Amino acid sequence: MRKFGLIGFPLTHSFSKKYFMAKFEKESIWNCSFDLYEIPDISDFEKVLAENPGLEGMSVTIPYKQEVIRFLNELDPACELIGAVNCIQIRNGYRKGFNTDYIGFKKSLQNWLGTQIPKALVLGTGGASKAVKVALRDLGVDFLAVSRSPRENQITYTDLVDNPAFLQKFPLIINTTPLGTFPNTEEMPDIPVEMLNASHCVYDLVYNPAETKLMKACLARGGKVKNGMDMLVLQAEAAWIIWNS
Repeated sequence: MRKFGLIGFPLTHSFSKKYFMAKFEKESIWNCSFDLYEIPDISDFEKVLAENPGLEGMSVTIPYKQEVIRFLNELDPACELIGAVNCIQIRNGYRKGFNTDYIGFKKSLQNWLGTQIPKALVLGTGGASKAVKVALRDLGVDFLAVSRSPRENQITYTDLVDNPAFLQKFPLIINTTPLGTFPNTEEMPDIPVEMLNASHCVYDLVYNPAETKLMKACLARGGKVKNGMDMLVLQAEAAWIIWNS
């Protein structure tokens, strides 16, 4: 039996296991399993591998996309640039990290908006945001990062509230934070949604619920919205290709 799995914490509402088990059944792949490894600390990663020597590939989710890097033997060049890993290929104990968030986001954004992608505000600074930023750069899209803390080349949510004109300059808003994810569906990033209009597009990487509070605010003002489901499917399929290459 070929073994694959997911590490993260918590994993209560994991997409990956449901997706891969359904894929295995639909495509009559009977010799594979996909399990969840909910670890409270990244130091438990080595224990997972020791107790499951047959693992050939792993997905990595919040909060370990950056912390897991120190346990790997090699990084794909894209990972070097992004600084985050969400997919691990294991061959005879040799661990190589990849970032399929980059692949999934880039393809899904192109499928949604085509070649005319407007300037973007990227909300959040975690592992997913790093993949999003590199994808935007590779697509030639100008963007500005928004975070809770002031840093070089990014603004804060306070700046955004104090200067709502930013929203007019950047019609595409990409939420890479977990705010709004089930069960905390009343949460959303602190942006002046009253400034949204029909020219805005909100891409919320959250996929559960299908419509987040931020997406609803944009729809109510005539804008376009997209959740993270397509990105998830595309990144999962990219991981499957990596594990089998």
